[in-house]
Amino acid sequence: MKKKATIGICAAVLFIGLVCFGIWFLSGTGSADYYTQIDNSKMEEVHSRGGVVDFKGGLPYSYTLLAYDEKGKEKEVTFGTSKQLREGAFLRLAVMPVRGVLEWAEVSYEELPPMVQKRYTAD
Repeated sequence: MKKKATIGICAAVLFIGLVCFGIWFLSGTGSADYYTQIDNSKMEEVHSRGGVVDFKGGLPYSYTLLAYDEKGKEKEVTFGTSKQLREGAFLRLAVMPVRGVLEWAEVSYEELPPMVQKRYTAD
């Protein structure tokens, strides 16, 4: 009887842990902001793969760009968009480990952190 209770408690704790992880994973909590500048020569048009499941959300354009966090640390990021973005535009990217880019928004040069501004020039 004691063994069944222990197994039940362990299963309940595991289930609660998985539920909490799922909520955290889907919520986007813990994402970090990175900043990049659009270079349309780094854009790729994504074509249909003949019924293969597309985990990138079916977005027709994919960008792979260097991005920087507020301390100026470099990271290569890939994200999809529904349209070709404006050449030279600055973006703030919300990036989460495993999930990648959750969202992006265009920002002005003045909104970039000082360490990121050193990587780019204001046009």
